[in-house]
Amino acid sequence: MKKKKTFTERTMRIVRFPRYEIHEVLQIRKLISCYYFELSKNYRYAGEKHDFWEIYYVDKGEIEMDTDFGHFNLKQGDLLFHEPNEFHSPKSNGKVSPNVFIVTFECESDPMSFFVQNKLFHLGDKERAVLSQLIQEGWNAFGPSPIGSGRILYPRENAPFGSEHLFKVHLETLLIHLIRGGQADHRLMQAPIVRDKQEVGAADKLIAFMNEHLGDNLTLDRLCDEFAIGRTQISIMFKKRVGCGPMEYLNQLKIERAKMHVREDVYNLTEISELLGYSSVHYFSRHFKKTTGMTPSEYARTLTAGYQRIT
Repeated sequence: MKKKKTFTERTMRIVRFPRYEIHEVLQIRKLISCYYFELSKNYRYAGEKHDFWEIYYVDKGEIEMDTDFGHFNLKQGDLLFHEPNEFHSPKSNGKVSPNVFIVTFECESDPMSFFVQNKLFHLGDKERAVLSQLIQEGWNAFGPSPIGSGRILYPRENAPFGSEHLFKVHLETLLIHLIRGGQADHRLMQAPIVRDKQEVGAADKLIAFMNEHLGDNLTLDRLCDEFAIGRTQISIMFKKRVGCGPMEYLNQLKIERAKMHVREDVYNLTEISELLGYSSVHYFSRHFKKTTGMTPSEYARTLTAGYQRIT
């Protein structure tokens, strides 16, 4: 006997919804290299050209760049594009030790022609945030290449899930933001940035104070007293702004300043430890090694080749 259909079964019908195919304006399929270099103040590179794109970002300090299209004096926050087969030769200015981030990649998408006419950018807050994520995912995704592998990029063991994919997404996002920013009609359409400007301003003032007093014996209580702020509030503020607590960030600033002094080769290690408020050069060396994985002397030796590779 045939089973009688229920009311729901009799009235149910299959609805076929139309699909929308997403249009991707930029597609990056292949990477060649990804580097974060901490250069000496006397760094100089003879130059090169290659058949793929390169972005060259100055994270700290300054770089002088000679290219087929002229000479560029790059400062902190500047990003320069090198198109395929463009000669380029970077060097430090002999005064400041720069940090630079370099990515090379293949991209045949038509919108890349924008960067043939527009090569130099000074990144704003939005672009710097994307680039910061790009640097982080580069570290997550790629590790040192095994000797004899013949590869520049090599996947990091136990990399977080989706690291390479996120790196590609962040790189494409950065390119799209730069193209958007270069279109005058888009600037009129920008939405207001939803941020607590007062809180961000307070955090930036605290960071500036830290940078000016790295040689002092700064404590959390002193920071709270200087800015009339509670311990809990200052901790929350720093977590939002830089991703860690104020004292951890202070230690990071000290090590970054120490690395800069080592690269500039003006002070010896004892003088650097005194400038940064360490009780002894031995304590300074231990703290430096705990943070970077090498002693200050070992770090100095990595600079003899002109750079330190960390991705």
